[in-house]
Amino acid sequence: MRKSAIGLLSLCSISLAVSQSVNANSHNDSPTTDAITVTTLAEGLEHPWGMVFLPSGDMLVTERAGGIRRLTKDGVLSERLENVPEVVANNQGGMLDITVDPDFSENNTVYFCYSKPSDDGQAGSSSSVAKATLANNKLENVEVIFSASPVIDNGFHFGCRLVFDADKSLYITLGDRYKYMKEAQNTNNHFGSIVRINRDGSVPGDNPFIDGDAPEVFSYGHRNVQGVTVHPQTGAVWAMEHGPKGGDEINVIKKAANYGWPKITYGIDYSGEIISDKTHMEGMEQPWLYWDPSIAPSGLTFYIGDMFKEWQGDILVGSLKFTHLRRVEIENGKPAKQHEYLRENGARIRDVDVDSKGAIYLLTDAPNGKVLKLTK
Repeated sequence: MRKSAIGLLSLCSISLAVSQSVNANSHNDSPTTDAITVTTLAEGLEHPWGMVFLPSGDMLVTERAGGIRRLTKDGVLSERLENVPEVVANNQGGMLDITVDPDFSENNTVYFCYSKPSDDGQAGSSSSVAKATLANNKLENVEVIFSASPVIDNGFHFGCRLVFDADKSLYITLGDRYKYMKEAQNTNNHFGSIVRINRDGSVPGDNPFIDGDAPEVFSYGHRNVQGVTVHPQTGAVWAMEHGPKGGDEINVIKKAANYGWPKITYGIDYSGEIISDKTHMEGMEQPWLYWDPSIAPSGLTFYIGDMFKEWQGDILVGSLKFTHLRRVEIENGKPAKQHEYLRENGARIRDVDVDSKGAIYLLTDAPNGKVLKLTK
């Protein structure tokens, strides 16, 4: 392991204009007296994408190329776990997020989301979730419990973040698969939705579209959700999605709610073309916060811990585009100042998590990706 005690590499306070939603789009550099120690716990990971802590203090880390590896609390990185299913590692697809069962201490069950090959051997893949029993460095009893429909032959906008709520329901974020953005308004398929299932893959009886062709859908009108977490006090599910060119969003997820994509958006197409001239429409939710220009956020969690006491309850996200960890202060339930850390490292931050002692962990998205630990 390599340790280096450094001062805060970059801090930027961002002024916010509050309306129905909040946009952060102006930067005012200011100094800080904070000091963060950055420890490289592991390196040599091939585009690490998701991570989860085990009760032992060990961590499971996914590699987009197709692997799942175990990082012990002592800093030893395993080889790839055995019996990991085949993935379609194409562009943004591959082995993506991972989480553990709420009763992991009793059942050793893990869940992971990945781009699964078509069952009929045809070209294409779907965002799919499998569950398995973790036995040391091996997966056993691997079972696919959900596959997004239909199968698509491209490598973009898979979503694939996972979180359990207090009722032990599993939420799976899904993307619009890029070329199918209009289908994000159709609740009879899985494009651009967040789905909710039981741990065995069955559909909760109170899901809002239980009688449709995609009964797993819980909310819709999403573009490509790259972060999901549960609020530590309210229990509400919060999600973060990539906009096009502008319009990245954080949303509080509500049952049956329509988040607007692509009918309303704060962004434009990468070509400069207008996707929609509307940012508001009746019956569609406004984001809790949006970014214009985009920061390409990935990974989302609330900070709960004693190590960075002044950060308590704030939101932490990674930025791929601007290579930093971002902290969003919350005041009276609304976004306030935002701060950037580690931008000068030049590392794309793919995921962020916090351990039981309040230390912060980051994954850097690179061919030689790293697990970083931030402490004071």
